[in-house]
Amino acid sequence: MTFHTQQSLSGFIASEPQQSVTENGDTRFYVRVGQPHFRREEGGFSPLEPSFHDLVAYRATAERALTRFAKGDSFVAEGYIRSFQLEREGEVIDREEFVAKKIGHDLARTNYEVDRTRRPAQAEALNAPVDQKVTGRVPRLAPASSTARGL
Repeated sequence: MTFHTQQSLSGFIASEPQQSVTENGDTRFYVRVGQPHFRREEGGFSPLEPSFHDLVAYRATAERALTRFAKGDSFVAEGYIRSFQLEREGEVIDREEFVAKKIGHDLARTNYEVDRTRRPAQAEALNAPVDQKVTGRVPRLAPASSTARGL
């Protein structure tokens, strides 16, 4: 079996997180993120100016990110880059944003504690019959709320 991989992005939250709702009624998380850059030199590295980018997340990931992230936090995210165009004052502008399917704090740069309390879906999956655990065919559970749909 091959590895499933996606693009990743790491950096720091450069703006206050913003919440909005899509046309479909899904929660949207938006932040500007910064990526530090360095130049390798003899004896070490010299910091360069960071680059700044847009990051978004939707649905359950967005709801969790809104409660857990603040400006200045270091993060690691998995997802993909979405390119799009928008029109501003009659001019078409090409833009990109990173769509985070999964996002968490960067372990190398963040001190935190882990809450190992099982969420209901995790507990049910752990108690599934052995044949379901082996095949991975654990039935999906309904979302906890109508706005907290999983990805």
